[in-house]
Amino acid sequence: MSTARILNPFFTRTFSKRSVYLFSAATATFAVAATATNEKQQRQGGHWNFNWNKKWLLSTAPIVHMAQEIKDKSEKDYQEVYNAIAVKLREEDEFDGYIGYGPVLTRLAWHSSGTWDKNNNTGGSFGGTYQFQKESNDPSNKGLHNGAEFLAPIHKQFPWLSHGDLYTLGGVVAIQELQGPVIPWRPGRVDLPEDMTPDNGRLPDAVYGADYVRNFFKRLDLNDQEVVALMGAHCLGRTHLQNTGFDGPWGAASNTFTNEFFLNLLNENWKLEKNEAKNMQWNSPKGYMMLPTDHALIEDDKYMAYVKLYATNNDKFFEDFAKAFKKLLEGGITFPQSTPTYRFETLDSQGL
Repeated sequence: MSTARILNPFFTRTFSKRSVYLFSAATATFAVAATATNEKQQRQGGHWNFNWNKKWLLSTAPIVHMAQEIKDKSEKDYQEVYNAIAVKLREEDEFDGYIGYGPVLTRLAWHSSGTWDKNNNTGGSFGGTYQFQKESNDPSNKGLHNGAEFLAPIHKQFPWLSHGDLYTLGGVVAIQELQGPVIPWRPGRVDLPEDMTPDNGRLPDAVYGADYVRNFFKRLDLNDQEVVALMGAHCLGRTHLQNTGFDGPWGAASNTFTNEFFLNLLNENWKLEKNEAKNMQWNSPKGYMMLPTDHALIEDDKYMAYVKLYATNNDKFFEDFAKAFKKLLEGGITFPQSTPTYRFETLDSQGL
């Protein structure tokens, strides 16, 4: 496990990572309480005396996921991490029948972020809690250990990188190296203690329809357009019966990021059938499949409008996906104003 880098020497000596997490929450509440009313302020001896109770402050404070300011690392350092992941992707391309690790890294970034709950600001990518068994053993994460194991040597090479930054950056690398859009990315996530791992059950269930999809993504603060754009990532990879209870690829180009998912949704002759796991999935004569939650996008008029848009305009899909994926990866995180936004160069654009 990497050690969180705390820049203030006082914090380094005194506070654990859990303390810093709680301190951030307490600071936010204190700032509100200190300015809310003059009735709780008394001028005594030239100093302000606030009537607040420390125990109350910590127990009622909202959770704040405050990203670190990484002052000793530059864009060059993070591009080096990007390149290390990208080279490994290129060299280990035989995984999953030569689909490669790109799709599983994309899914790892999404699932490690998709546990966020906007209602109490728990979960999400900030704490890197997928590293713990409670989250990695969530049935919805079955198969993602392949992505985590792929990234483990990268973490050893760059131990200063938090797990939350590693998992999300892995997804960025995968999408860009598979010819997808440039994803703006910000660093500063902090490894949290194991007891802050969110409970299982926060990831979506693929067996339901449009109402379920819409209600589920409300918890992640995502609107209809963002939901459809994000689901376009199903152009990558395939489902595996032993992992998900579904079987088959979404399309022909399983390791290339395109708008094929939307084209297939509209143009294939889909038939609802029961698979070997006794789950219902939509199959086409070409051997492609769609999950019930995928097919729901053409069963709902609001979703359908965006499916048609992205099927006819790949550039618009790339533009909207990049924004939505960035939003997903940053759910619940407060970034200091000084935090840079990085846009990484692919290996090809660097001539590597």
